[in-house]
This record gives sequence, structure tokens and C-alpha cells, in this order.
Amino acid sequence: MADTVFEGAATALITPMNEKGVDYEAFGRLIDWQIEQGIDALLIAGTSGEGSTLSDQEHREVLRFAVERAAGRVPMIAGTGSNHTDYAIDLTKYACSIGYDAMLVVTPYYNKATQNGLVKMYEAIGSASSKPLIVYNVPSRTGVNIEPATYVRLMNVPNVKAIKEAGGNISKALDTYALTEGKLDLYSGNDDQIIPMLSIGGKGVISVLSNVLPKETHEMCRKYFQGDVKGALADQVKYLPLIHALFSEVNPIPVKAAMAALGYGENYVRLPLTKMEKAHEALLFDEMRKLGVLR
Repeated sequence: MADTVFEGAATALITPMNEKGVDYEAFGRLIDWQIEQGIDALLIAGTSGEGSTLSDQEHREVLRFAVERAAGRVPMIAGTGSNHTDYAIDLTKYACSIGYDAMLVVTPYYNKATQNGLVKMYEAIGSASSKPLIVYNVPSRTGVNIEPATYVRLMNVPNVKAIKEAGGNISKALDTYALTEGKLDLYSGNDDQIIPMLSIGGKGVISVLSNVLPKETHEMCRKYFQGDVKGALADQVKYLPLIHALFSEVNPIPVKAAMAALGYGENYVRLPLTKMEKAHEALLFDEMRKLGVLR
């Protein structure tokens, strides 16, 4: 479809931080490295980027820094969702104004919503946006699940063009694809379901894994799209132990530890997140060494 934001792998990029704030030196190097490795798109200030603990000023500064650093080299997606709809609208307008290609808008968390409320919220944000919206469904974090039939209603909402599906239920994802007749682009929100999601019409993944393995995650998708299904599946299986290690604690705790070990900032997360437990960290680093990522 003409409004497809990207095909392949988009990294849900971490935001390197320390006690003083955002580490922009490490952030810039990380953006450059991701693009040099062939990543297909970047998501800034999403869950992995700790968008929920960025102040409003930091959120805007992070978005501006990243889009300016990327300088049009890859499609850029801004995390602009909130449980405060007016704030989400304001942030979406800002991201549009500074050059983002699309917005990732999560369902409201804590206050939750009915299915009707979800449609009304996306109508309000979509009407205020000049760029495509990717609806983000992640019920394990928000307590809200978008039903397949609701996506049919969202097809008619201004600027809603895609779905990041992190519900974990492939059957429901297939129902969604069937009911929407593939008119909303579908992206996997789970790294252990990249190939399953591609097999039911998905356009790619918005990935935590690709923080660590940008080239390899891109290649996994490329193989599938070029017809090498067995090769793509072999990659999915090969990286599964690392994927499990990256989710042995709540995201982005493990990926922050992984990226710090690779030289991209400190191993620092903001409360209420805390540093990775040593036993989990040892397992994570062991899986990275097995793949030759860490020496």
C-alpha cells in the first residue's frame, strides 16, 4: 500500500541514559550504527526507549535529536502514545512538525478504555496528525486488548495505516488480517513471532532484538520476503535463545544491559525499572557470546 511506513525490521531503539540524563553522544553513535547495519526503520521513545519516564522536555529533545541525526536515511517513527489523549495529540503534532514519517500510538494504560473508547481516542489523534499512525496493541502492559472487529472500525479512522501487534495471539492476528482484508499493515511486536507474523501477511517487525542484531533481524525479514522461508525460519530459531534472554526480565532492562556491554552508554534504567539481576545478565551475555556479538 502507498502508505506503508517500512517493510522489514524497525528497531524499537533504547535511549542511552545516565544519572545526569540522556547520553546524546552514545545515542548518536547508536543511531549511526543501526543505519550502517542496514536497519529498515527506527522507532524513537517507545517502550524500549523508556518514553514513559522521559519528561515532556526530554521526550521532545530525544525526538528532535534522533530525527536530525538520522537525516532522512531511514523512515523514522515517533512514540507519541499516552493515557492522556490531549498530550498524545500535542506530542503527535510536534513529531509531525519535525519530520517524523509515522507515529506509534499505544492504547491507553491504567485508565484503560472500552473498544468504543479506543476508536474515539484514535479518531482524535488521527485527525490531528499529518502522518500515518501505527496502532500499538500490547495488552500485557496496558490492560487493554484491541479486538479484531475493532480494527475494522479503525480502518476508517484518519491516518490509521498499520498495527503493531504484541498481543501474542497469532490466531487473533490472523482474524485481524482477514477482517481488515490486509488493508492495515501488520507488524509483529514480539521477536519470537517474526516469521509467524510474516506468514500471515505481516510487513515486518518492530523489534527489541534488532537493538543487538540490526543486520541479522533485517536479513531474517529479507530472506522471507525473497522466498527463502526455510532460511528465515532457521534464523528465527537461531536467535530464539537470545530473544528469550532479552525478555528474561521486563523490557528494556535486559536490552539496556546488552547495549551497555556493546559500548552504547551506561547500564542505566529509570525507576521503577532496576538493573538486571546478575543471574539473568550472565545468561544474556552468554547468549550474546554464542552468537559472536560479545567477546
